[in-house]
Amino acid sequence: MSNNDIFKKLRVALELTNDDIIKIMELVNFKITKSELGSFFRSDDHPNFKPCGDQILRNFLNGLVIYKRGPREPKPAAEPGV
Repeated sequence: MSNNDIFKKLRVALELTNDDIIKIMELVNFKITKSELGSFFRSDDHPNFKPCGDQILRNFLNGLVIYKRGPREPKPAAEPGV
């Protein structure tokens, strides 16, 4: 299964639009355009198909965690001498 297949299945399962995915990517400071995003969801034999790299899928998954759970809370500092 390719990264494109994983990306497509997550998009359908979570009922995400292109705008939702762009917002998710922005949560991890990763900019992507609608045309770039559309090229990942095309058929393998389409002339404008583009393989989804590991970095793009990783940023999407990291952004998805923030989108669903909220931002990570900072850990409290350890008290000295305890």
